[in-house]
Amino acid sequence: MSEESASSRAVPYHCPYCGETDLWPHEPTGWECRGCRRAFKVELLGLTPDTRTHHEVRPEGGAS
Repeated sequence: MSEESASSRAVPYHCPYCGETDLWPHEPTGWECRGCRRAFKVELLGLTPDTRTHHEVRPEGGAS
């Protein structure tokens, strides 16, 4: 991972604790919720294996 991509961060839309949308950057790599005053960070752990088959039918309205 390059230095540039390591410093960029994903932007969460809601606090994972209270659901508030009033989020602000919390240095160096986190976010702070102004609703519940918690600080947290979003971290990608990796990709999960693709266990779907080519013939799998997704239920209507399911995630793609």
